Amino acid sequence: MRYRPPKVRVKNLIFGGVFMVKYSEEFKVKLVTEYLYGNLGYKSLTKKYNMPSTSPLKNWVRSYKVQGVDGLKRRNTKKEYSVQFKLDAVQFMLETGASYLETAVQFNLNNHSMIQRWLKAFRDQGIEGLKPRPKGKPSMSKKINKQKKKKRRS
Repeated sequence: MRYRPPKVRVKNLIFGGVFMVKYSEEFKVKLVTEYLYGNLGYKSLTKKYNMPSTSPLKNWVRSYKVQGVDGLKRRNTKKEYSVQFKLDAVQFMLETGASYLETAVQFNLNNHSMIQRWLKAFRDQGIEGLKPRPKGKPSMSKKINKQKKKKRRS
């Protein structure tokens, strides 16, 4: 069985940096329900559970209100979105003046920072910036391969 590290809170690295935290779905549901049905606010809850900021909790509450428990689930696979879908999201945001989070809710996305990247790419490169980029190591050109073969023969 493959080793999987436990889902933990933020820890400072030796050189002072902080890395991303993955919270379990159960933890998110617990905090959201405690916020909605309890008497503690964002700051009190984040202090109680030793979280570095209130931002994640605020996002979880918004997602929960719109999508229910499904809004708190992590997606296991990285979904690829079409250029048209990205363009629709960006145009919606620009035309309506909606925030990243409001746009994410409108288009049923869990990650509002994705729209931030799409908008930046659209502003920098236009529609070309929304097209998928090739992943992995680029293939070698045929010219380089021929030169290597000639060197081997010599």
